[in-house]
Amino acid sequence: LGDHGWFDKRFMYEESLRMPYIMRFPKEIKQGINYDEIITNVDFPPTYLDLAGIDIPSYMQGYSFRDILHGVVPSDWQQSMYYRYWMHLSHHYVSAHYGVRTRDFKLIYYYGEALNQPNAIDEPKKPEWELFDLEKDPYEMKNVYNDPSYSKKLKELKDELHRLQKRVNDKPCDEIE
Repeated sequence: LGDHGWFDKRFMYEESLRMPYIMRFPKEIKQGINYDEIITNVDFPPTYLDLAGIDIPSYMQGYSFRDILHGVVPSDWQQSMYYRYWMHLSHHYVSAHYGVRTRDFKLIYYYGEALNQPNAIDEPKKPEWELFDLEKDPYEMKNVYNDPSYSKKLKELKDELHRLQKRVNDKPCDEIE
């Protein structure tokens, strides 16, 4: 199993990011409903605590999506998510990368360095960017990073990438252009 012809699930492509998730809690959740909001793994624990009636500690990352399970999307719900794979070339020769995904776009930066991370292999690779318009290209086959018609969106996504990195105390590996 893998994505985009690879044999791995460490890339930031949709086949790895999007995953089915089934919850059963008849007192709270109606059956047979699908949700399309951006929810990440760090949102699971706060949701479980919320459903159990336990206060969510302030140090915990993520947000409860209990309201979404009731069909109400909070006005301040996350419109983007941050992803980082840092084990450069350690497993299946996957280059280290990070990026941001919104509902309609995805920006990925393959920075290609070990950065002294545990288990990462110190073999630099040429940095590379990918930008996908998920509305027009849901299978992420056409990298539009160098397409001038996306320059405004590219700036917005790079700004959002910086914002999300700051939120989780992650630092860009170099200055983003």
